[in-house]
Amino acid sequence: MTIYRKTLLQFSQKRFFKSLAVATTGLASFSGTSVFADTDHTANATNKAPLLEQTLVIGQGASMDNAIQKQRQADAIKSVISADAVAQLPDDNVAEAMQRLPGVTIERDQGEGRFVSVRGLGPDLNSVSINGAIIPSPNAGSRAVALDVVPSELVQTLSVVKAATPDMDANSLGGNIEVESLSGFDHQDSFFTAKVEGGYDSNVEKTSPKVSGAYSNRFGGSQKDTFAIAAAISWQDRDFGSDNIETGGAWDGDQLEELEQRDYQINRERLGLGLNLDYKWSENSSVYLRSLYSEFSDTETRNAAGLEFEDPLAVNQTGPAEGWRELKERKETQKIQSYVIGGDWKRGKWTLDAQLGLSKSSEDTPGHIAGAGFEGSDSFGNTGFNTTRLPVAQADEAFYNANQFELDEVEWAEQYTSDNNSSFKLNAARQYDLSGWDSSVKFGGKYSTREKDNDTTVWKYDDFESNGIEAEQRLLSYHQGPDVDYSLGRYGPSIESLGLKQIIAGMSADDFYDEEESRIEDFVIQEDLAAAYIMNTMDKDQWRIIYGVRYEATELNAQGTQWEDDAYSPRNIDTDYDHLLPSIHVRYKAGENTQFRAAWTNTVVRPTFDQLMPGFAVDDNEAEFGNPELEALESSNIDFGIEHFLGRAGILSAFVFYKQIDNFVYETDVSSQSPWTEYSEAITYVNGDSADLYGFELAWSQQLVDLPAPWDNLLMGINFTSSRSSTEINNGNETREIDLPYQADMIGNALLGWENETFSIRLTANHKSSYLQEVAVLDGAPFDLYLDSQTFLDLGAHYYITPQLRLSVEAKNMTDEAYYVYTGNKPFNAQYEEYGPTYKLGITFTAR
Repeated sequence: MTIYRKTLLQFSQKRFFKSLAVATTGLASFSGTSVFADTDHTANATNKAPLLEQTLVIGQGASMDNAIQKQRQADAIKSVISADAVAQLPDDNVAEAMQRLPGVTIERDQGEGRFVSVRGLGPDLNSVSINGAIIPSPNAGSRAVALDVVPSELVQTLSVVKAATPDMDANSLGGNIEVESLSGFDHQDSFFTAKVEGGYDSNVEKTSPKVSGAYSNRFGGSQKDTFAIAAAISWQDRDFGSDNIETGGAWDGDQLEELEQRDYQINRERLGLGLNLDYKWSENSSVYLRSLYSEFSDTETRNAAGLEFEDPLAVNQTGPAEGWRELKERKETQKIQSYVIGGDWKRGKWTLDAQLGLSKSSEDTPGHIAGAGFEGSDSFGNTGFNTTRLPVAQADEAFYNANQFELDEVEWAEQYTSDNNSSFKLNAARQYDLSGWDSSVKFGGKYSTREKDNDTTVWKYDDFESNGIEAEQRLLSYHQGPDVDYSLGRYGPSIESLGLKQIIAGMSADDFYDEEESRIEDFVIQEDLAAAYIMNTMDKDQWRIIYGVRYEATELNAQGTQWEDDAYSPRNIDTDYDHLLPSIHVRYKAGENTQFRAAWTNTVVRPTFDQLMPGFAVDDNEAEFGNPELEALESSNIDFGIEHFLGRAGILSAFVFYKQIDNFVYETDVSSQSPWTEYSEAITYVNGDSADLYGFELAWSQQLVDLPAPWDNLLMGINFTSSRSSTEINNGNETREIDLPYQADMIGNALLGWENETFSIRLTANHKSSYLQEVAVLDGAPFDLYLDSQTFLDLGAHYYITPQLRLSVEAKNMTDEAYYVYTGNKPFNAQYEEYGPTYKLGITFTAR
């Protein structure tokens, strides 16, 4: 990265680049475009340093410096990444962009980032807001927002608040993920950018198009300070897939009971739209509209083939086994909509702001094949597997012959989930003097109502012979497709869905309706939240102190169905609770470029909808049910750190943190406890006593301008987080200590970049160590599932053909990192999946 330091006179020689910078600094980020930026190189504004020089920064340095300055001046402890930085990397969505921040990891689905974890706490324990409005989850049982729904082009700034102030929502144990889009007032004059991109997936050997664009302008007289508009659009049609082999943890020591090979073929169409309006009727008064609509549709076909051994087998042993093949095929559409209207007014020492937020998420899966199973007509001989990590099936020729399998059952299902959240908040602040301290008191309140609704309907078609379906029709060959392109081993023919749909179309749906599964999983959960807070901010010399308290009261109503004593009946449960959440933040400036931060905060998170689900089912004296009367999780948090700023795009920081979490929720068998002693097994969710989480974060980034050319164009960065956790779970008479699920002991990112006026390149590595993914409640520690460590290497290179036209080449997952889950010990497979690298070629046009 080259930095051109000039006096104001010398700087005029670069007027062309300065003009382009003005046009592209802001909304270029919004559209995923990173170009020249003209930024003021000053210390923190509170230092009152005179402006002695202007700095012209090209691309990467500007984006990093912008993010660092936001972090530097924030009252809360937070980490920030600007969309300019996102544009330098092949990140397809918000989740993938977030993984670059200290203490942040992501959970992937089919190789693409989906959910975000912060400081070792799972995605359900974080909150997500877009432009200040909490976003509900489109997933049926979860609070975690699947951020792969939101394209990275539609955001301006991403941040994770790790220690919140009292005026912020307290519904997070790990972090508040904030997504902010752009105001047209962040630009001067009009602006337009468009990008066309083609991606290539090496696994399915297909190309995929992507188009994005953005526009902004300001109106209202010669000063153009009255009305502003900013809009963006992003569309992608992506073909990808994966090859998988899994056991589900079916190990008996070092012997395997069963395995399954899976092939996924997926088409994902993603559409994102953003429109922001701003109106200022005076210097001190303004109103705004922020809107975002994002949707993606997944069309997925999954072929599976498996073996269940007659007796457990060790590596390279052979024996007879039952075989099966299965098809799942569905189209699922997820949507997120967010509309925020707000304004602020300043009168003398008073400031007043208000915001109305309307958000809706949904997941729609129309009628689809949820599972079509074919059973082998006879037992297969000479079956086995070759390794414990990648146990590819070995079998005689009959296993790969479609005519050896007969249709056993077709499960047809449809599901719709909606999650609606409406909120209103009002804040007031007044400045005053307190014994020589510049002070401000702020107070306000918020009311929100949220409704989660899940509707599932299931039909299970079987007994084909008595319904006139002849044996030859049930042979797999009737529905046989081409051989599956499966890279991990031999697979055999695929299953086509057309014949299956023709078979069940001639059968009476009413005869195969699964009432229990259709009704028990349906629920409506309503949450009403009322909050109020007061906080005081005090500034004097090098000190800034913020202290206050937040009060939150929650009312919950859960409606569902229970099945007991051979009868269905409604289950309706009401509960309420409240929390008083004090906090204090201290920031001390030890010098012009060094500051210390400390915070004590208290936060709360409601249990997931899966855990609260009121459905109750009993089968053969075994019960399984949710628990709407669970208490909320509470966390007391301590953070302490130092930040030292190293000039343009430079920071060295270190933080330590500790969290004590009460009412930790886990799944267990309560059949040994009253009133469930009449059941042989009663699986539900309960509150634990407490959990502890502690660790530290280190981060460094810098533009190496003091090195001789061409090394002064280098940009480097690294961050590292280490954490530990512990809690106890109880299953009957057994108590054992576990780590918190999703808590990785080590998380790290590394960056190496280089850039001049026409060319830039950026290489990043992202690493997380192995962690506990799922607790085997009934079977014990040897059957706990762990996600193995992963390291991803990504590359982005950009060449400016002209100052308005940029060519981009990007590579994602260059090392072909696999997804590997093991059972108890690393050599024993639970799931292995390969995705392959992805490559992109794009061209961006920018004009003003």
